[in-house]
Amino acid sequence: MNVPEDLLYTKDHEWARIEGDNAVIGITDFAQDSLGDITFIDLPKQGAELKQSEWCATVESVKAASDVYAPLSGQVVKVNSELAEHPELVNKSAYDKGWFAVIKISDMSQKGKLMSPAQYKEYTEGLSK
Repeated sequence: MNVPEDLLYTKDHEWARIEGDNAVIGITDFAQDSLGDITFIDLPKQGAELKQSEWCATVESVKAASDVYAPLSGQVVKVNSELAEHPELVNKSAYDKGWFAVIKISDMSQKGKLMSPAQYKEYTEGLSK
């Protein structure tokens, strides 16, 4: 399982890459693997205000539909519109081409509620036992 060292993680298997005042967000390799082949993604709208741990997207796969929760609060400044035509990018490249949105972070202190790569690895190892 791929767990990049430059990201922060949630227990619901979302990730955030902090870039200045912004965060790129998506779902983890663990999540996409658990879901199987992703067939559709309902992304947040540009300009939407997201709140940490609240719904921000829905992912549909051959196995199930799953809600995605915002790892941080903020306003959506960009969405990955390529996922509308190619949702399988999340399966192929969860951390690069399969990102969901970029948000302008409204409360940087919320980073403290997220897991480090080491914590996330330990968390997911416990789930797969």
